[in-house]
Amino acid sequence: MKLFLSGEIVDPENMAAADIVIIGGAIVGSSIAYFLREEGFRGSIALIEQDPHFTFSATTLSAASIRQQFSIAQNIRLSQFTLGLFRDLKTRFGEDADIGFREKGYLILASAAGRSVLEHNHAVQRAEGAAIALEGPEALHRRFPWLNTENIAAGAYGLEGEGWFDAHAWLALFRRALKERKVDFVTGTVSTIAAMNGRAAGVGLSSGEAIEAGTVVNAAGPNAGRVAALAGLALPVEPRKRSVFVFEARDRFDDMPLLVDPSGIYVRPEGSVYITGGAEPHATDKAADPKDFEPDWPLFEEVIWPTLAGRIPAFEAIRPGRAWAGHYDYNTLDQNAVIGPHPDMRNFFFCNGFSGHGLQQAPAAGRAIAELIVHGVYRTIDCSAFGYERIAEGKPFRELNII
Repeated sequence: MKLFLSGEIVDPENMAAADIVIIGGAIVGSSIAYFLREEGFRGSIALIEQDPHFTFSATTLSAASIRQQFSIAQNIRLSQFTLGLFRDLKTRFGEDADIGFREKGYLILASAAGRSVLEHNHAVQRAEGAAIALEGPEALHRRFPWLNTENIAAGAYGLEGEGWFDAHAWLALFRRALKERKVDFVTGTVSTIAAMNGRAAGVGLSSGEAIEAGTVVNAAGPNAGRVAALAGLALPVEPRKRSVFVFEARDRFDDMPLLVDPSGIYVRPEGSVYITGGAEPHATDKAADPKDFEPDWPLFEEVIWPTLAGRIPAFEAIRPGRAWAGHYDYNTLDQNAVIGPHPDMRNFFFCNGFSGHGLQQAPAAGRAIAELIVHGVYRTIDCSAFGYERIAEGKPFRELNII
């Protein structure tokens, strides 16, 4: 047998081989590799990453938060799985494990027009055991006196199990654990994927190297759509740029949760400063230039700051600091993850399209992929609703709480 890779015929006897090739080595790919070993897989695993320092990774450039305030039960369960890992961090990763988890909650505000959606979401969350309080404007102002509740009809506040953490430390724990589990780290960019008889057979790197594969997993984050296309498969996932801005304020609100205004703009404390973002129009913005990581300062000056000053009067006088931009792996169909195999290429798996909540859901999704590969079924969380079949049929499984 011969494979066509990297523009030439390659004899498998003269190329590297792995039982499982995972394309993307950040939190999603690392979680898949980690749980493959935990589920008892003893074959070879190659974890390919084009940015080994994760300088431009969605994982490390995110706002690094976790919540249970989603609109569908499956997303709540994925994040609750990760919360369980947080609670068991030292047992699983060692006594020195620390990701700086700040369990201060989310506060999602709604206007009169959005109240019914907030109430529906709250009912779903409560049914899943999430400790979320739904309060009117008077109760919210009593709880948070610094908050201007004008034009606010209700707010949902996470009493526990929500907050923010250190994304770099979280990823480092998984990467360190993989070194002890005989996972091969490969630095490179996948430029070709070979398919034979309806199966993925191997990948080629831009360096000219090739790896024969028994199974291929797409965990390429914002690049997932491009990677799928290399295998001749359609995936509606593209990079969307999101800017995060840092500012100082005279007043410190130690009780501040991660607050989400009805406009979609969010703000939360980060040590002695605050971070904010979220003003991009999800429905109308376009795919990002993969090389564009410049923060959108006019967005901060013209949209975000005025909104924050109206919602939190103390933020009328602030001092802007640094900023950064990262890319979401945005699923244009329904802003939800795609998890599982392609129906016509059963050894090609997707774990993509989280649309901003991948960092918090990666461990659960990684376990789900591992269970499918090792056991052929989901055992921990049924992720069937996230399967590729809905993509092929163009039937959205929509998440309403996108931040």
